[in-house]
Amino acid sequence: MRNRFSSLSLSSYGAGWSANRRIAIVAAAVAGLLALAGIVALLTGGGNGHQAPDSAAPAPIGSLSSSEAAPEPSSGSGSVPKPPQISEPVAYAKAAAQMLWSYDTRDTSRDQQLAGMRAWMTAETKYADWVSVAGQVPDPVLWSRMADQDQHASASVTEGHYPGAFKQALAEDPSAITKAYIYVVTVNGKQQITWKKGGGGAEERAVTLAVQCRPNHDCALAAIAPSVTQ
Repeated sequence: MRNRFSSLSLSSYGAGWSANRRIAIVAAAVAGLLALAGIVALLTGGGNGHQAPDSAAPAPIGSLSSSEAAPEPSSGSGSVPKPPQISEPVAYAKAAAQMLWSYDTRDTSRDQQLAGMRAWMTAETKYADWVSVAGQVPDPVLWSRMADQDQHASASVTEGHYPGAFKQALAEDPSAITKAYIYVVTVNGKQQITWKKGGGGAEERAVTLAVQCRPNHDCALAAIAPSVTQ
């Protein structure tokens, strides 16, 4: 299942997300529960790659710039919604997925898109993998091409759940998560993409997210997995 703005937009999940970074984030969620191979399998298992849609937009995708810092434009975050005050991991992950699958180049600049997405991230830099999130946004040239086409997208979420490996890990040792309170959640839904002259299309989406939800605090996004784990 694929998570892209369109074939004029996002690259594959976790661009630039190193193996060490991936292991560190998931290990925080299931510390002491899974062997190294199991941790890697949790975020890379299932063989679900992320490829560009065949016919979702009028031009092919270009390269991304995923390592840049999030801008803080004076004009705000455009159409990107503010993070909700939710303290339940699955509910927050569903809201985050809907945010990631929605955009509007007609009234939102690329800098605004990045700044809006950055607001959803955990402030704990030890666990925040901004690169995996910023890697969802096209480079400036491609974003400009999308804007020329008035490209925008809306999304609906059908369900969210903890992957089986994560639930098993929690069942074996529920207290292990109390170090970082990071939960692995997979969300499924649909994205509707529209551009000029009646162009558009819809596609099923799925994403696996790492969400931090400390007790008595609102949840925050920690990372996007490089592949979907069901």
